Order: sequence, then structure tokens, then C-alpha cells
Amino acid sequence: MLVGVISDTHDNLPMIEKTIRRLNEEKVALVLHAGDYVSPFVIPKFKALNARLIGVFGNNDGDRELLKKRCSETGNCEIRGRFAEVNAEGFRIALLHGDETELLNALINCGGFDAVVYGHFHAEVSRVNGRTLVVNPGEVCGYITGKTTLALLDTVKREVWVVPL
Repeated sequence: MLVGVISDTHDNLPMIEKTIRRLNEEKVALVLHAGDYVSPFVIPKFKALNARLIGVFGNNDGDRELLKKRCSETGNCEIRGRFAEVNAEGFRIALLHGDETELLNALINCGGFDAVVYGHFHAEVSRVNGRTLVVNPGEVCGYITGKTTLALLDTVKREVWVVPL
């Protein structure tokens, strides 16, 4: 399965639209969002995705109840809270924002997941820890690094690559 991984969209609507177009071009089967949507008005943009989106909250997300409500209205989006365990055809993924570094490190080091996906740091990470893929897609917003990126995760090949936009 090809999984799109994004994080830290931070209300940047033009970059969100560009990211969605790219994810649709790649024909991803699932999209994971590691948090920091920020405002509920961004959520309807995700309706244009040709895949289901599973997300978690980040430390900058505002009205969480309205974010969840807007997600449920799209028909293809779900925000599970601060953490989500995602089963992608038998490939176990831990999804969190990453601002709780002790929790993040515990999940990476426990060996209980095929991949740990996080955001928060706005920096691309693609590495292996034991048998666990560790993935931070960087930032969609481009505000901190000046670079807009997403990641693609192939669960069959157990490979990750970062895609600049």
C-alpha cells in the first residue's frame, strides 16, 4: 500500500491544495496527517483527496471539536485525537504529532510498530530504528524551513521517501 504522509499544514491553503494534487497524482491509498492543521477552515480542502485521511491533533490546533466536526463532514477524513494506531493492511503505524518527545522516543524504541510517523519539528526524517521506520515528512506550510515536503511510505517494500513540492 502506498501511504501519503503530511504534517504541519498550518493554514497554508495554497500549499495544502498543491499537496492534495500531488497525493492524488501519486494515487496514494491512505493519507496520514501528523497534526497542526491549526484552524477548522482548512479541513474542507481535504475533501478533494482521492484517499481516506487519518490524522491526529498537534500542539497548535485550535478548536478541536470543530476540527473533528469538519472532518466528519468531508466523508473521507478522521482525526483520532493525540495518537492513532493505524493498521494499513497489516502494517502497524503509530501516528502522533511528536511534541511529547518522551512518548515519541518510547514508541520509536519499543519495537511494537512497523513505522512511527510524527511531525512537529518541521524537519524531514526518514530512518530505521531496529525494524521500525521512523518518518517525519517535514512541513507542508513551508513557514519554518522554507521548504514544502510530504513523504510517501510503501508498506510492502518498507521504504519511505520525502517529496519536495
